[in-house]
Amino acid sequence: MAERRRLLSQWVIEQAGRLGLGLTSAALEPVSGDASFRRYFRAHGETAGRRTSWIAVDAPPDKEDSRPFVRIADHWHAAGVRVPTLIATDVEQGFMLLEDFGDRLLLPALNDADADRLYGRAFAALHRIQSVAADTLPPYDEALLQREMGLFNEWFVERLLGLELSAEELAMLDRARSDLVDSALSQNQVSVHRDYHARNLMLLDDDGLGIIDFQDAVRGPVTYDLVSLLRDAYIRWPDARVAQWVEQFRCELQARGMTDATAAQFLAQFDLMGVQRQLKVLGIFSRLYLRDGKAGYLPDMPRTFGYLYRACARYPAMAGLHAFLKHRILPAMAAHPLFDETALMAELA
Repeated sequence: MAERRRLLSQWVIEQAGRLGLGLTSAALEPVSGDASFRRYFRAHGETAGRRTSWIAVDAPPDKEDSRPFVRIADHWHAAGVRVPTLIATDVEQGFMLLEDFGDRLLLPALNDADADRLYGRAFAALHRIQSVAADTLPPYDEALLQREMGLFNEWFVERLLGLELSAEELAMLDRARSDLVDSALSQNQVSVHRDYHARNLMLLDDDGLGIIDFQDAVRGPVTYDLVSLLRDAYIRWPDARVAQWVEQFRCELQARGMTDATAAQFLAQFDLMGVQRQLKVLGIFSRLYLRDGKAGYLPDMPRTFGYLYRACARYPAMAGLHAFLKHRILPAMAAHPLFDETALMAELA
């Protein structure tokens, strides 16, 4: 880690000199990490007599492939999506220097009074993403959808909760996953950020909305990013209010010729897309804890489970999965030392 940081600092100094960025300090200030192996630092400088800063990224090439990030950043930036400008890149070393969007995440700014306005900005940015041609992105196809949902079985049910699945339960999960894939693939396929939530959206000084962490973008269902935003693992809104936002977004899509679904059909697509994502997220959070030693996502798992539980209760096709969650998963979570039973039960209401 220390050697990587030293090499990154040296590289940033070299790029600053080459580009005339006016770097005022060789020190890199840690900003954050994320669920991957990437690390972020802030470099300070002065341009045209004005203090400024940039974000230096360390993405070890043996663990992170920076090429998709660079390719998508260039493509989306050219299409008017507000992603960070690439100042310099070295994918062989795994180093990047980016425009600094600051530290104002959307998440802490969300409250009852401002949510409509702020989500309106997020919807506008999402429409911009969905208008970008998706033909160069990998498809969110059946194989990928199934692979993601498989994380639920392996990492959450079996490894974290320690449950052994019966043949009947495995068959039920297979049927549910097949129905979820059919719903996802029946939707209009667009550019999908794939992690479009309030921790990946930045409030900018010019009232714009900056978008980060887009390197896993795919061509996939039109409801996917909307689910990421409104069924956010880090903040919960009443289901009735979420349904209003979903309908607002559907009407905007309809006006743009991007969906012909009725209100009820679109809400069902949204909910079932959420089931797919929530199965994946529970598996990923479990893997981050068990494999990578990252416990920071554990408090968000009851909320994610609550989304999954309530959505399955609304659709007959998910009745078997709901019964499994109620009778097998819920008791195991409630008894598990990692989870607070009171918090868990509150998320089911």
